[in-house]
Amino acid sequence: MSPAPIYSEEVLIALLRKKDEEAFRYLYDHYAAALYGVVFKIVNQEEMANDLLQEVFVKIWNRIDSYDPAKGKLFTWMLNIARNTAIDMLRSKAYRQQEKNRSMENNVHLQVSDRLTSTMRVEEMGLKNVLNQLGDEYRILIEKAYFRGYTQEEIAQELQIPLGTVKTKIRSALRKLRAILQDQDTP
Repeated sequence: MSPAPIYSEEVLIALLRKKDEEAFRYLYDHYAAALYGVVFKIVNQEEMANDLLQEVFVKIWNRIDSYDPAKGKLFTWMLNIARNTAIDMLRSKAYRQQEKNRSMENNVHLQVSDRLTSTMRVEEMGLKNVLNQLGDEYRILIEKAYFRGYTQEEIAQELQIPLGTVKTKIRSALRKLRAILQDQDTP
C-alpha cells in the first residue's frame, strides 16, 4: 500500500477544480476536524454539526471555482463557508421553531453536555491557545462574532459599546490573529 499523497495548496486547488475525487478525500481527511470544530462551536449540537459539516463539504466541492487565492488561503475560505453555513442554520426559521419545541429538561441537559464537548474540541484543535494570545478584549469579540454567530450589532448591544468600536476592534483582533498564526507557521 503506497503512502497517501501530500498536496501543496496550489496542486490541491487545481485538482479540486478538475473534480478529482482523491484530492477531495485528501481535503476531507485533512480539514474535516478543524471545520467540524468551528461548526460545532457555533451550533453546539453534535448531530447538527455532523450534518452541517457534510453540507459544508458539498458547498466546497460545488464552489471551488469561486475560490480566489489572491484573497486568502484555502483554509480561510473553507472556514468562512463553514462558519456562514452554521450561522445560517441558527438564523433559519426552521431551527428557531425547532428550538421553541424542545423541552426545557432536554435543553438543559444538552447545553451542559455540549459545552463540555465543545470545550474539549476547541482545546484539541489548539484554537483556545491561539485565541488566548489575543487577550480578553479581543478574544471575547472574536468568540462572539465567529464562534457564536453574533452580528456586530448584537455584540455592540450586549457589551454596551458603540458599533464603530466593535468593528474597529474586530478588525484589529483579526490582524493580531493573522500575525499569531503566521508566527506559528514560521519554523
